[in-house]
Amino acid sequence: MCRIVPDILSLPQHLETLEQQPVIYRPLACPHCGLAKPWGHGCYQRKADRRPGPDGSLNPIPIPRYRCPGCRQTCSRLPEWVAPRRWYAWAIQQLVLLWLLGGGSLHQAAAQAGVDRRTARRWWLWLQTQTTAFGFWLRARVPDWGRAVTLIDFWRVVLVAIPLSRAMAWLDQAGVAVP
Repeated sequence: MCRIVPDILSLPQHLETLEQQPVIYRPLACPHCGLAKPWGHGCYQRKADRRPGPDGSLNPIPIPRYRCPGCRQTCSRLPEWVAPRRWYAWAIQQLVLLWLLGGGSLHQAAAQAGVDRRTARRWWLWLQTQTTAFGFWLRARVPDWGRAVTLIDFWRVVLVAIPLSRAMAWLDQAGVAVP
């Protein structure tokens, strides 16, 4: 099951989609047993807006949840701009990764994005360890990216062409686990 709903790129867009077209978030089948049409099962609250704003953040945000009538398991799908199992949005992670790909230090990247240095290091190590798997699927989608040989060249080409959130949504659609 795709855990990421593509093309929902901001918090206001997410809230508007939930209000006007909530069916977009409904999975076609249960990810656990494959039975079609899980039921709506309310929502859970998630802190996804980590940036302090002049009018305050919009936390917590609702994430719709669904329950399978067959196996009784629940599941949910996230908008593209929210990273699964991570506290920070893809845009902040992309900022850190671009800084590191450009030759900046972990300390500089973390300070630039407003995250802890250890968090920036964890993201950098994650990208390095997943590049082989991610690169395979992304190069299959856009063959021209195969011309970039090194990890740094590959991710520079990818992140100039599309945002990290879109790359992760593509990988999610291909069945690759993204955090």
